[in-house]
Amino acid sequence: MDGLFDYVIVGGGSAGCVLAARLAENPGTRVALLEAGPNPDAAEIRVPAGYARLFGSRYDWNYVTLPQERAGGRAVYWPRGRVLGGSAALGAMIYIRGNRSDYDAWRDEFGCTGWGYRDLLPYFLRAEDNARGASEYHGTSGPLAVRDLRYRSEHGRHFIAAARRRGALENDDFNGPGQDGVGFYQVTQRDGQRCGAVDAYLAAPPQNLTVITSALATGLLIEGGRAAGVTYRRAGREETVRAQAEVILAAGAVGSPQLLMLSGIGPADHLREHGIYVIADSPGVGANLSDHPAVPVLWSTPAVKGLWESAGTMGYARWRLRHRGPLTSNIAEAGGFARSDPRLLAPDLQWHVLPVAFSGQGLTDPARRAMTVLVTLVDVASRGKIMLASRDPRHRPLIDPGYLASVRDLGALAIGVRMARDYGTAAPLSQICAEELAPGDGVHTDHEIRDYIRRAIVSGYHPGGTCAMGGDSRAAGSRQASVVDPLLRVRGVDRLRVVDASVMPALPRGDTDAAVIAIAERAADLITGRAPLAPLETAGPTEAVTGGASAGTAARAAR
Repeated sequence: MDGLFDYVIVGGGSAGCVLAARLAENPGTRVALLEAGPNPDAAEIRVPAGYARLFGSRYDWNYVTLPQERAGGRAVYWPRGRVLGGSAALGAMIYIRGNRSDYDAWRDEFGCTGWGYRDLLPYFLRAEDNARGASEYHGTSGPLAVRDLRYRSEHGRHFIAAARRRGALENDDFNGPGQDGVGFYQVTQRDGQRCGAVDAYLAAPPQNLTVITSALATGLLIEGGRAAGVTYRRAGREETVRAQAEVILAAGAVGSPQLLMLSGIGPADHLREHGIYVIADSPGVGANLSDHPAVPVLWSTPAVKGLWESAGTMGYARWRLRHRGPLTSNIAEAGGFARSDPRLLAPDLQWHVLPVAFSGQGLTDPARRAMTVLVTLVDVASRGKIMLASRDPRHRPLIDPGYLASVRDLGALAIGVRMARDYGTAAPLSQICAEELAPGDGVHTDHEIRDYIRRAIVSGYHPGGTCAMGGDSRAAGSRQASVVDPLLRVRGVDRLRVVDASVMPALPRGDTDAAVIAIAERAADLITGRAPLAPLETAGPTEAVTGGASAGTAARAAR
């Protein structure tokens, strides 16, 4: 399908869906949205507890990293959504914004004027429809449904009680005045069904929006130093769509840098290695890759019925009839945030508590009575990169997240594993945990724990940073040049922007989907020339340590 539009958006994930909807609000604006995958027609996408069955399916890019030198030479599986709705169609629906300090660092340390917490908060509120009601921290008029879980497993309740016994705060709103503590997460669901950005923003696409699925973007048209369109492959044919105003990449932390490099925008030497003509030498493209690494701590829980048992034929019938019951679980129901060192200014650890056994990088059938605490590092010092494997756009790029490249990350995860194990010894969690399955009885010393982390580390499914934003060409931190400016314009090429997790100069502390949606909401104003929403002067999440999860358990774990 050849065509002429005002805006062409590449990537139908959360950012792409938000942008498509917002740019098409003007009925005189023609918008095209390209998505490499199909429409989200699988039942497992609608059923909250079914998303793990999508891993490795036709809805998954099914990426695998390069062997990780500091992780036992293992390649790590990276599920990323290849479907309209993107990775949010495969994720756990957790609604987490991150910490105030994350966005203030974007502004103060990376020169990203207009991207501090007070600047982004009104965009979080504009997107949100929170069932708890409006407040200074939450909105109710947005399209994105944010709800309390309809189903809460016994495992999560016991974890929260045990962590509190060990001194953790109870926190019922990780997006409110403070992030530290434990509790149940809020989720992006509506009426017991997944509510991702595609459901929230594109449930009824306007006539001036053209959505083209199963369309693999193969390159950017660059004419006279400006982006003029996109070439894509669909049903075996090469087609072209042209943009009169702008081309916007929203293909994610892997797809956006890959497409830039395929189009001649990236590190010049690397492009020449693949025979690609260099249009703009941009060494930051593909660099600064960051991901939240996670390590599972597992216990056998033989006396408690597993989620998989509760979600059988009767559970599915209950979900179909009333959208209630165990299939409304997001699996990672409970958790929270803590600090590996009480002197830290913000949490660096996140818990994801699963009423199932997480093994085989999430690809193994969890049909046993067990529970998992995924110890996730959310303040990551290590950095990696995305590189081209070939100039052929059908070839997956090379992904090297550089897990554990910084010894700081390994040390924080080791403390986090000790903290999680400490929670497992406290009632009432200890009363249902019969045996520690991992790391296991043979792992006690710091050396043994660190070896276990290297063997067991997995992706937290939150990659970003590969087209990093910065205040000038060197402002994406001292480590790496920036790719886009604070208006998200690609340096060196006119009328081209990137709007997705790849522009994050550093990852926020927590699951990233809410942040991506807020970025896209603000980007829509920047692209259309609308005045940005006025900053909000709330207190924001506090930075004070007020609970023993950081000051007590972390200190014991460090010893």
